Amino acid sequence: MTAKNDIDDSSAPLVEHLIELRNRLIWAVSAFMVAMILCFVVAEPILNFMLQPIERAMRDLGDPNPVMQYTAPQEYFFTLVHISVVAGLMVSFPVIAYQLWRFVAPGLYRNEKQAFLPFLIASPVLFLVGAAFAHYVVTPIAMTFFLGFADAFSVVTALIPGLADGTGAVPDATAPVVDQGIDIVFQGKVNETLDISLKLILAFGLCFQLPVLLTLMGKAGLATSTGLAGMRKYAIVLILLVAALVTPPDVMSQLILFVAVYPLYEVSIFLIRRIEKRREAELKAEGLWDEETDGEGAGEK
Repeated sequence: MTAKNDIDDSSAPLVEHLIELRNRLIWAVSAFMVAMILCFVVAEPILNFMLQPIERAMRDLGDPNPVMQYTAPQEYFFTLVHISVVAGLMVSFPVIAYQLWRFVAPGLYRNEKQAFLPFLIASPVLFLVGAAFAHYVVTPIAMTFFLGFADAFSVVTALIPGLADGTGAVPDATAPVVDQGIDIVFQGKVNETLDISLKLILAFGLCFQLPVLLTLMGKAGLATSTGLAGMRKYAIVLILLVAALVTPPDVMSQLILFVAVYPLYEVSIFLIRRIEKRREAELKAEGLWDEETDGEGAGEK
């Protein structure tokens, strides 16, 4: 009987945690659903905002009236739903993060709360910075590159006679002009263009989380400034590989992502070094610092 009571008593905290988790999930899902519905109401203005980079690229390339199309009856509707889901997640993220914090915070010590809270704030800020950089800088460059490629090829074929038909013959300037061949024009689909923009925003937003991830690893003792500094060449290769995977297949976007992300790696090394110096000062003040063991690997690069 006593054993049964002990089991019941020990299971009570677990049940309370599950109830607390259920309540937090209800609040988070409810906030997301409300935000998604509100974003669906204004989905068309959001879509117009997302298509601004390709609109500017088309106008800059001489198209006075840019037109996008959809090829299935349901395509435009689901495009708006897609936008409302992504925008709703972004709008409701503060509520979701707050519910996550309220669930986790009671199990943390005060110093752990003080250490974790800045990262909870820095993460969405860095994501927004990366998303804005992708939308205002990278996407216009990518769109101009892709759309301008056809025009550049047309200029080359005009400058090199015979390239277009493969004969290499110089046409007679006095001969009558005969229309032949196929005109290749851009007829963009809304959902495909939106996917490119969202992928770039997601890629840059996540890559801008690098300082948060590495600094958290530094505070947990899983990474050191000396170790990260010694792995710079591997970090360069890894960042280039990630850039090649998450960006459109053009060198310009990949280089821009690398140029934007690699300085964040150096910033992470600087932040971890400051954390190590602060930890060293605290341990020395308490008389717990051992230069032979604690100081090993913690010095400057």
